Amino acid sequence: MASTPEIPVAIILVNWNGYAYTKACIESLGEVKEPSFQIILVDNGSQEAEGERLKAHFPQIQLIVNQDNLGFAGGNNVGIRNALEKGFEQVLLLNNDTTVKPTFLKELQTCIQQSGCGVAQPMILFAHDPHTIWSAGGGWHSLFGRAITRGDRAPFEKYRPQTKTLDWATGCCMLVSRKALLEAGLLHEPYFAYFEDVEWSLRIRKAGFTIGLAENAIIYHEAGAASKKQHAEGTLSPRVFYFHVRNQFFLLRQHSILLGYPYHLLRFLGWGAYFLIRGRFQKLSAVLKGVREGLFTPLYPEKKWFQ
Repeated sequence: MASTPEIPVAIILVNWNGYAYTKACIESLGEVKEPSFQIILVDNGSQEAEGERLKAHFPQIQLIVNQDNLGFAGGNNVGIRNALEKGFEQVLLLNNDTTVKPTFLKELQTCIQQSGCGVAQPMILFAHDPHTIWSAGGGWHSLFGRAITRGDRAPFEKYRPQTKTLDWATGCCMLVSRKALLEAGLLHEPYFAYFEDVEWSLRIRKAGFTIGLAENAIIYHEAGAASKKQHAEGTLSPRVFYFHVRNQFFLLRQHSILLGYPYHLLRFLGWGAYFLIRGRFQKLSAVLKGVREGLFTPLYPEKKWFQ
């Protein structure tokens, strides 16, 4: 196994046709003075050779180019495997459409060191409204298998978390210890995008690790830059609804949550009725396809990093 490098943290950025966002993110990371870190940029099959353009602008980063778009889960796993092979003790997943405060990484690391948890998440604020919370971590209703976002749209100055222990951390930004990665395995790649962070967090907790909120670590998020683009049927594409529905059922199946099936079926049938009334037939088709594939697609065990 590779020896532990002097640089303790690997920061994984996945880029997919998001050059401007990724450039701004790397520039903000340039203001981070401690701890030392290495940026591993995984270009997920972007057009116009965006990975090479970013490497030319930031020669200090490590670049990995995927020929195809492997999704959030697959793209990050490529970077995580590389980091583990190099012996990094901590890996940070960071969305490319974020910018960070210079002290955020130190605060995340302190959270892990002081609390002994395997994962730490920062306070994430909206980039366009930096006084409003996008995420203060995740809660999990195990009876119905529903993930909720704590602090969603709450005023940052007034928010006081009831607990600093989270049920799940958002993949937008999460610092994960090497030990947790080796015990729990990597992101489950069949999810591609959406809910993969929830499933991963639940698996990390099942392996015996806790997840902490580093409330003094602050970052800013564009909130869905890759998925919120104008389409014929609104801002969010039908593909977003497909993954959301399909992956919700993946979660129910993996965790054997029986009461979740009727609960979420009713939710998604409500979505379908709304899309039918509004004439958004592509989104209706995406929801129905998500239900079908979520219930019947074969699921295989998640891979360990070395497989």
